[in-house]
Amino acid sequence: MQIEARFHDSIDDIPAAKWDALCPDDNPFLSHAFLAGLERTGCIRPDWGWQAHHLGLYRNGELLAAAPLYLKGNSHGEFVFDWSWASAWERAGGDYYPKLLNAVPYSPVTGPRLLVGRDAGQAPALRELLVQAMQQRAEDLRLSSVHANFLDAPDLRAFHGEWLARSDVQFHWHNQGYADFDGFLSTLNHKKRKNIRHERQRVAAHGLRIGIRGGAELDAKSWRRVHALYASTFDAKGNHAALTESFFQHLRKELGNAVQLALAWQGEEIVAMGLLLRSSTTLYGRYWGACVDLPDLHFELCYYQGIEYAIAHGLQRFEPGAQGEHKLARGFLPTHTHSRHYLLHEGFRDAVARALAQEREGVDAYAEELLDHSPFAKR
Repeated sequence: MQIEARFHDSIDDIPAAKWDALCPDDNPFLSHAFLAGLERTGCIRPDWGWQAHHLGLYRNGELLAAAPLYLKGNSHGEFVFDWSWASAWERAGGDYYPKLLNAVPYSPVTGPRLLVGRDAGQAPALRELLVQAMQQRAEDLRLSSVHANFLDAPDLRAFHGEWLARSDVQFHWHNQGYADFDGFLSTLNHKKRKNIRHERQRVAAHGLRIGIRGGAELDAKSWRRVHALYASTFDAKGNHAALTESFFQHLRKELGNAVQLALAWQGEEIVAMGLLLRSSTTLYGRYWGACVDLPDLHFELCYYQGIEYAIAHGLQRFEPGAQGEHKLARGFLPTHTHSRHYLLHEGFRDAVARALAQEREGVDAYAEELLDHSPFAKR
């Protein structure tokens, strides 16, 4: 029987066990629990520019493959910035929004976007079918474009032909089998090693109690405090805190210790936090919040506690989030991230392709220049 593409306005239309069985690994951002939590707790809503439109491929009613998909009314919460494309298309008289987005909301984290299970023989064909279904859906709905963000290597091969390639740079830490934090420091050059030690000493002098706790170890009151710190920090910077307290409580209940929190206590009160998620191989830094302004506390909770955790638990990699050249001096090396873009109008597509060719040269040169300033000692 022919394979049928269906689109779902809620991920809860797809049974959690069926969705999770298609994920190739335990990346927490692709789990049904994470994505469903965003929808159930008001983080995904049309008035914020998000409408779930998840794709499933079916044969005889059986789910064969899937992709997290959204109709986007703006470009907020994506971290692959296409505002200039939208402006150009709208100046030309077109409607850029809504567009179709294959991504994880609010999460600049590389991972699988085409979920095809673990049968290596049929995976390439299913990936191709998912991409073709996205293209056809955009044409049927007369949308301007389809975008797939933070793609991993297996998925990249399915986005070819008229799909435009784009890359950017993040900073990732890689575990080289370090025995402990001092083992990591010993691989840095003298200046960077000395600076990190001074930063950690200054944090210790603040007199705070600092440590990492699993999400399931904290009660609802503590999670309420963690959310308040997250929200107030966003507000202080004039940004919109998209994740609700209900979503944070959902993380506690449904993801448990796949969530890790680097915390600072002043007495019995949590005064700063770094929220992280983990898989069996990777630690992901996501959000920071604090009600105190103390030197180097951000570095301690968002970087050094995470590095110590990754070493202690044998994780291969620590991705602390988007942007931030200051991460380089703390042992995080430049790493390319990848997205793909399908623009339906040929003239528009050609113009963006020319711009991307120039942008790509700049991104590659930037990454090479950063590597020239590696914090690691020459061997």
